[in-house]
Amino acid sequence: MLKNAPKFYEVAKRIVEITEDCILVAHNSSFDYRILKTEFKRLGFPFKRKTLCTVELSQQLIPDMESYSLGKLTRALGIPMSDRHRANGDAMATVKLFKMLLNKDLDKVIVKDAIKIEKKSNIATNLKDIIEQLPSDTGVYYIHNVNGEIIYIGKSNNIRKRIIQHFTGTNSKSKKIQRLVSTVTYEKTGSELAALLKESAEIKANKPIFNRALRRTVFTHALYSSTDKNGYVTLFIDKSNREENPITTFSNRASAKHFMFKAAEDYNLCQKLTDLYDTKISCFKYEVKECLGACINEEPIESYNERVHVLIEKFSYANKDMLVIDKGRTIEEKSVFLIENGIFKGMGFFDLNHQINNRAILKSLITPMENNRDTQHIIQSYMRRNKRLKIVDLK
Repeated sequence: MLKNAPKFYEVAKRIVEITEDCILVAHNSSFDYRILKTEFKRLGFPFKRKTLCTVELSQQLIPDMESYSLGKLTRALGIPMSDRHRANGDAMATVKLFKMLLNKDLDKVIVKDAIKIEKKSNIATNLKDIIEQLPSDTGVYYIHNVNGEIIYIGKSNNIRKRIIQHFTGTNSKSKKIQRLVSTVTYEKTGSELAALLKESAEIKANKPIFNRALRRTVFTHALYSSTDKNGYVTLFIDKSNREENPITTFSNRASAKHFMFKAAEDYNLCQKLTDLYDTKISCFKYEVKECLGACINEEPIESYNERVHVLIEKFSYANKDMLVIDKGRTIEEKSVFLIENGIFKGMGFFDLNHQINNRAILKSLITPMENNRDTQHIIQSYMRRNKRLKIVDLK
């Protein structure tokens, strides 16, 4: 469709002419306006217009709609729409929607108030220059002072966006960073897991002044197992400062409980034996015929314990040799995380044509990293949240 379309610079003059002294109306106008401003900026032209957003107007004038996306909103309001997701079709639908909104705004107060005049940026010039050099990629970033010392380390799925938040923040830490920052360096990781692990390791190694209060304890609670007097394997949540090794760890008690309720349902486990239902007799699920009776010794011990061990095997990598494969920094690349005998060895990147099941090749790709409770928590938590990760068992 764009093969024979004109380049932006060829139509820029015409856009300036047709929008002169006009208000731009768009569905999610901040997005369209930002694109226009960016393109004009590349041409060295300052493009400024007032804007009206039909998303915001619709939310005010037509509250309680199920969705405010253009397609669903026009369909709900009976506005005919053709060529969905094409410039002409979307523009015509927005015109019809805007006319309806103008009719609903009897006092014209909301429309007047909704016209946005671009605010002057409150970001200092030196901070803008730093932002201009940053990518919108996943990775770890390092904020340096004038002496080159690292004063803060963070990770983000969008480095540029996160730094803008630092530079526009009004809390005490943000203001101190804004005053002291001289430059920002970064390292792309592609994978959020790689960024989390690298951030944790770099904070421990560099101890930046503004990271000292950051996650002194990354996780507070953990999942443990034991065997009761009848031989059933029980599961329970407790604080993570116990001496024995946990199955997996959690950032707080609430997330641990949420996991346990779901796990009990997914693996058909007894609520009494998973510490979710305090009783000396049968659990609630037994009463509604959803528990097979382990709570009152009715279910065979072997069959119940087998399901518990499947859960433990899935969420613990103790004694396992495996690779975790995730996104890389480019389309042709993947990130890889090596775990040997339940110990995290390190991470690296490989091209898709690499034979990573060859141990010698694999070890040459891996950068060694420290194995500690924080890295275990980060990896286990990430694996729980990302069901589509590729896990390769090493023979």
